[in-house]
Amino acid sequence: MKFLPLLWASLWRKKTRTIFTLLSIVAAFLLFGMLQGVNAAFERTADLANVNRLVVVSKISFTESLPYSQMQQIAAVDGVDAVSFNSWFGAYFQDPKNFIFSFPVEPRRHFDMYPEFKLPEDQLQAFERNRGGAVVGAALATKYGWKIGDRIPLHSTIWTRKDNGSSDWNFEIVGIYTVPTDVGQENQFFFQHENFDEARAFGRGRVGWYIVRIKDANQAAQVGAAIDALFANSTDETKAQSEKEFQMSFLKQLGDINYIVTRILIAVFVALLFATGSTMMQSVRERVPELAVLKTLGFSDARVLTLVLGESVLLCVLSACLGLGIAALLFPALKDVLGLVRLPGEVVAGGLIAAVLLALITGLPPALRARSLNIVDALAGR
Repeated sequence: MKFLPLLWASLWRKKTRTIFTLLSIVAAFLLFGMLQGVNAAFERTADLANVNRLVVVSKISFTESLPYSQMQQIAAVDGVDAVSFNSWFGAYFQDPKNFIFSFPVEPRRHFDMYPEFKLPEDQLQAFERNRGGAVVGAALATKYGWKIGDRIPLHSTIWTRKDNGSSDWNFEIVGIYTVPTDVGQENQFFFQHENFDEARAFGRGRVGWYIVRIKDANQAAQVGAAIDALFANSTDETKAQSEKEFQMSFLKQLGDINYIVTRILIAVFVALLFATGSTMMQSVRERVPELAVLKTLGFSDARVLTLVLGESVLLCVLSACLGLGIAALLFPALKDVLGLVRLPGEVVAGGLIAAVLLALITGLPPALRARSLNIVDALAGR
């Protein structure tokens, strides 16, 4: 620590160059924090999947629907405890930017399938009675200022009404659910499947996918295989998978987030290696006589190497802390989308480790050069 003032002075010897280098590293770690935070949020969603639930989709494609009549057959499979279903509604509220995760469901069946979704019994009963009713998550209601009794218009990007050919649907909020264990799940909008099925212009009698609760999680593979065997060689073959696998495949409809994030960060850090490495090499070249003087004053080769390497570590770690700090301040703004209220600790830790590695890679070559300086030649400018 006693050499910290010396390191700080050396770092700011060329203020303009240091500021621009620092800003480039800050920007890189701000990007690292935000992208890795988003990636961690998606992975967290999959990790929270219930091991006792399977999801049954069409074998052809996730986007293909399945006949409603399959539900009773699935329920009769040995090892199955309960069956529910969802369908993708694809809607937005007022503006296409206000996308709403909305699904037609059977009220009692759906909330029995997801006990983590807490909905008061009187609101669930109101949902069952009101064919035009809807239940929304607490986070979604807070975001738009919705309350029970409000009438909400949604515009579907998929489904039209048979009565007028319109894609506009209206619902009355009759309940607001919470998910104490995962507020990220409080951004969904549920409405009655029966009313939707009667009103839609096409696709009647079909659903998007089935959710199956099994009695024993250890029998998931066997139960899934038995379900698929029921519909083998039929016009509606199925593919049963764990809830985690389904959520990962669902997210990949948006793109392989992990792949995209990784490639972007690799490109950013490769560019950063060249920029920071060039800065450190230039800094040492300009200070060759000064480093030689330090050696004449009794600084060992190892100490000179440590000083130069310490300067690189100070620059990179300081910049990384600033970048990650800004990311931590900005990240809560994505709460409504990702469900996370703070930047995950593992992302911060990973960023600091990356900063140290960056410092070692860019600082080691000039530090080795400083270590091997010959005092006479350095003072003579050779």
